[in-house]
Amino acid sequence: MLTIRRETPEDYAAVEALIRRAFYNVYQPGCYEHYLAHVMRGHADFVAPLAFVAEEDGALVGSILYTRARLAGEGGAQKEVLTFGPVCIAPERQRRGYGRQLIEHSLQAARALGYDAVVIFGNPSYYVGCGFVCCKRCGVSLEDGRHPTAMLVRELVPGALAGKRWVYRESPAMAVDEASARRFDDALAPMEKKRLPGQEAFYILSHSFVE
Repeated sequence: MLTIRRETPEDYAAVEALIRRAFYNVYQPGCYEHYLAHVMRGHADFVAPLAFVAEEDGALVGSILYTRARLAGEGGAQKEVLTFGPVCIAPERQRRGYGRQLIEHSLQAARALGYDAVVIFGNPSYYVGCGFVCCKRCGVSLEDGRHPTAMLVRELVPGALAGKRWVYRESPAMAVDEASARRFDDALAPMEKKRLPGQEAFYILSHSFVE
């Protein structure tokens, strides 16, 4: 049975190790997501009440972390929204619905805190099953007006973004210094970096746009 609870400082090292194991060689040789988790907790945009872990039989098997982001609207309108990531489930416990349970639990908590929309970057084939839609359907774009295939939106309050055009502005908390990330990873127990076909698929998806 899956148990979901708030992350505590005592969880930090184990969460980062789990994130590293879940993401290593998935999107690139190695990964940076565990370093992102390590540094983002100290940023002003980090939303600690929405940091959750999932446990099964006393073992840590999942994690989700949130930061604030912003939407700039027409006429100078500004809206604070959320984004999540890294979010992960232990590789050996994937495909059991745990990820969706963790995401839905956190989204309900986000709504209770007064947030009405979440914007993420992820694989549509997974996240549409969690209620996310193409950013273009909600009028959300990048600064240049383009709509990335991987940029997805879920309104926590129906109609929260309706009838307006919005420009997504990611928090600086999500920026990763690659040199620092490499040094952080190199100081941990060695894992083999591999080039895998799925990395190319991710590159194609992450560089494509909806017309």
